[in-house]
Amino acid sequence: MECVNETLVREFVFLGFSSLAGLQWLLFAVFLLVYLFTLGTNAIIISTIVLDRALHTPMYFFLGVLSCFETCYTFVIVPKMLVDLLVQKKTISFLGCAIQMFSFLFLGCSHSFLLAAMGYDRYVAICDPLRYTVLMGHGVCVGLVAAACACGFIVAQIITSLVFHLPFHSSNQLHHFFCDISPVLKVASYHTHFSQIVIIMLCTLVLMIPLLLILVSYIHIISAILQFPSTLGRYKAFSTCASHLIIVIVHYGCASFIYLRLKSNYSSSQDALISVSYTILTPLFNPMVYSLRNKEFKSALQRVVGRTICLS
Repeated sequence: MECVNETLVREFVFLGFSSLAGLQWLLFAVFLLVYLFTLGTNAIIISTIVLDRALHTPMYFFLGVLSCFETCYTFVIVPKMLVDLLVQKKTISFLGCAIQMFSFLFLGCSHSFLLAAMGYDRYVAICDPLRYTVLMGHGVCVGLVAAACACGFIVAQIITSLVFHLPFHSSNQLHHFFCDISPVLKVASYHTHFSQIVIIMLCTLVLMIPLLLILVSYIHIISAILQFPSTLGRYKAFSTCASHLIIVIVHYGCASFIYLRLKSNYSSSQDALISVSYTILTPLFNPMVYSLRNKEFKSALQRVVGRTICLS
């Protein structure tokens, strides 16, 4: 066997925004404002759902869990990215990179399966309203969230183990702003076809299985809505699904662009830009689409604020 005189990688260097050296402070200010607004809106959503009994329904239960996922999701990536925008040496330890990848994948995969559960909730509410409270009881909702988390944990564990059991020598520069799968794989000394195929298959399954479940739900939903006798009834039914559909399109569109391509099609600058959209902008977009434009939620928020003012 040949001896390879190379140093094992103990840390990685992020190069995600190195081409925008003159805009580091501007990017920091913009991303910080977006991050604080995202944290604030998600905190408002979660606290309003918890404090107002009128929102103790399956739809808002799932929405509260979605807000928790997105709060944790951004916390895994954005604070480290903000710090790196202010320092010269943008590094992360080997273990820290593995932890960040696992956390990001766990929350991202769980998010995908949660969207499928939310699609099923809308299906039951529209197609079988008389049995809605039975079919979507509290135990069922908790079970669906637990199943989403279990699937996310298993997929994240397998992918992270496959990636970080690869040998890393000499090259440690990641053309990204966090430890995503493709940038880390690119700096590995080598990787087997088996590990690459398993990773691609898992990414495909995590995206395609929930998406197919959502499509099946909406085929039944649309066919049921078209049978409603009144135009107003059809409009109200569709409006309850519109927000979910928008989030599904944005989430799966960005994720498919990143994870369902061959490595030969990998473009660092393109992927970094798309990653900004789904790690920073999409979590900002979701609360506004799902809650802050929802009349029922705004009424509940007014009641919670009113009670809080009276108590103080």
